[in-house]
Amino acid sequence: MSESITIAIDGPAASGKTTVGKIVARELKCRFLDTGTMYRAVAWGAIQNNIELTDRPSLISMASLLNIKLVGQGSAEKLLVDGIDITEQTKNEQVDSTVSIVAMISGVRRELVCQQRRIASDGPIVMVGRDIGTVVLPEAEIKIYLEASVKLRAVRRYRELLSKGSNVDLARVQDDLQRRDDIDQSRSDSPLKPSPESVLIQTDSLNIQSVAEKILLLASRY
Repeated sequence: MSESITIAIDGPAASGKTTVGKIVARELKCRFLDTGTMYRAVAWGAIQNNIELTDRPSLISMASLLNIKLVGQGSAEKLLVDGIDITEQTKNEQVDSTVSIVAMISGVRRELVCQQRRIASDGPIVMVGRDIGTVVLPEAEIKIYLEASVKLRAVRRYRELLSKGSNVDLARVQDDLQRRDDIDQSRSDSPLKPSPESVLIQTDSLNIQSVAEKILLLASRY
C-alpha cells in the first residue's frame, strides 16, 4: 500500500460507511475520520447554545470557533468539542433531526471542509462522509460509494438505537432517513452523489466484512 494513500467512502445515512471505514483503516493501519461527527458537533453546539437553525451567521461563526478533535481508535474513539467528550450526546434523535439542516449551510461546510483537508494532509487516511470523493478529497486514490435501500438502512439504525436503550419506532426511523436523504441529495452545496470515479458497492446483500474486503482488495493495488 502507498504510504500516502487516501480512501474516500461516501454514502447515505446508515449505509455502513463508519463501520466499514473503521475496519479498512484498522487493516491498513492508517487513520480514520468520520466527517459526519463534525457536522453532528455543530448541530449539538446549536442545540446547546439555543441557536436557531435559521440563524446562519451564528451557526457559521460557531463552526469556525469549535475546537473539534477525534481521539482514540476503533470502539474507543471519542469526539471532543473544546475538550469535552460529547460522543454519546451527538447520537440522540434531536441531533439526528438537526444535522442535515446544519450541513446544508455553505459557510458551515466551508469551515469544516478546511479542517478535514488539513487532517487528511497529515498522512494515509480513510475518510467517510457524503461529499468526500466529490468535494473534500477529489484527488483521493480510492473512492467508494456505498448504496443500500432506505428500508434496510432503517432496520440497521433502528436496531442500533434499540441497543442503546432508545424508545423508537421503525416507521419513524425510516421516515427520518428518507427525509435526510432528500435534504442531502437536493442541497445546492455539495449534494450527496457518487463522483464519476467512485466504485459503487450495493450493500443490501452483503455483510460489513464483505464490503470491507472489497475495499481492501482495491487498496492492495496501490
